[in-house]
Amino acid sequence: MTRIALIHALSHSVAPINEAFARDWPEAVRMNLLDDSLSADLARNNGRGLDAAMHERFQRLAQYAVDTGAEGILFTCSAFGPCIEAVARRHAGIPVLKPNEAMIAEAMQVEGRLGLIATFAPTLASMPPEFPVGAALELALADGALDALNAGDTQRHDALIAAQAAVLRDRGCTRIALAQFSMARARAACEAASGLPVLTTVDSAVRALRQRTGQPRSASV
Repeated sequence: MTRIALIHALSHSVAPINEAFARDWPEAVRMNLLDDSLSADLARNNGRGLDAAMHERFQRLAQYAVDTGAEGILFTCSAFGPCIEAVARRHAGIPVLKPNEAMIAEAMQVEGRLGLIATFAPTLASMPPEFPVGAALELALADGALDALNAGDTQRHDALIAAQAAVLRDRGCTRIALAQFSMARARAACEAASGLPVLTTVDSAVRALRQRTGQPRSASV
């Protein structure tokens, strides 16, 4: 069985990606590494950004995962792209994925305007540059949704995201992408509200890892 390491910087990311694996690739053996100090330490880094110390932490996390037998690694927080890219270079023999890259690749296979929804405002600044130059993007912030999720009000979280999906449909979008792992739970609500296909980072990442480790797709995927 294929062993996949899931490395998290935020606790909200753990459940959505594990649920996606359980549904779409249950045969994979998952290991979860959570260091919820990564984001806080980055915020306290006094403008130094992703310095050498942060890069070393990511290398150590990845090496630990590889030492346990991981045949693929997925990082689930998008704020650490250069660190993840450095890990991918060091461990070029296995797939190492940034959280957004699989969804972006899938989204770009279809023409038309893509609606990108986030619940964390900085994501709408950091994520668009990851798309190919010239990608037709329409951005929307589901304001208040992350606060609702933090308060345990998942119904309001999903409803606020779904409302933005309907707005993006009215702006001419042909499909919707949910920018953060924690938003995956709102996929069905977004589809119902907009009538459009909805991509999530978690579903795309599972498909990409399965393909890149040479595992066949199940009939349910």
